[in-house]
Amino acid sequence: MSSIHPTAIVDAQARIDPSATIGPYSVIGPHVTIGAGTTVGPHCVIDGHTTIGRDNRIFQFASLGAQPQDKKYAGEATELRIGDRNTIREFCTFNTGTAQDRGVTTIGDDNWIMAYVHIAHDCHVGNQTTMANNATLAGHVEVGDWATVGGLTGVLQRMRIGAHTMVGFSSHVGKDIPPYMVVDGNPLTVRGVNLVGLRRRDFSDQRISAIREMHKLLYRQGLTLEQARAAILQLPATYPEAAQDVALMDAFLASSVAGIAR
Repeated sequence: MSSIHPTAIVDAQARIDPSATIGPYSVIGPHVTIGAGTTVGPHCVIDGHTTIGRDNRIFQFASLGAQPQDKKYAGEATELRIGDRNTIREFCTFNTGTAQDRGVTTIGDDNWIMAYVHIAHDCHVGNQTTMANNATLAGHVEVGDWATVGGLTGVLQRMRIGAHTMVGFSSHVGKDIPPYMVVDGNPLTVRGVNLVGLRRRDFSDQRISAIREMHKLLYRQGLTLEQARAAILQLPATYPEAAQDVALMDAFLASSVAGIAR
């Protein structure tokens, strides 16, 4: 049997792995699945059509899977899906999706999510991200792998934060942030390349040099976005190790709807 505190209220239809732990006074709804090794602290509420993977640590007072804060929501059976090995600290609020979008809010694996973080309906958070205290994602936001979002940062609806980015403390994200960049402020300003993060993740010197060239083409040469994209696509000829980095950047720029922070 899973370790469920006698004061917890767990619906009989909930699927709780035998190795999971549910703390005192927590409430688990009927459509919830909790995977192996996951620990739910005291006074948590997990509701809605919520699936949580294995080895997650969910601290006290978290609210996961509640209805989306969207006036158009009419009771549809939308979802929240959380992957494996995430740390979810106190007072976090993650909502399910809406029928107007994918119908699912997703959080990947190995994320470090600090206290009071809000992840709204239909967001997609990748893997290995860090979200500091009081970071707030409005609906339909995408956060790429290894991104870091500073505390007290607000991200507007449908914005995208690229992989390996660093968003500084108390920033206002109203444009898409290309991969690998460091940004902060209100209005949002691109400060440079996330060199510290890239080196921590063992990017080679050649890859880092190519990423620095991408930054120069986007922000230092006075080029239009289309001119910068064309020049970026030529970089693998000089930096063959960076071919995947160039492809990631080009795909991000090509798919931007809101426009990028520049």
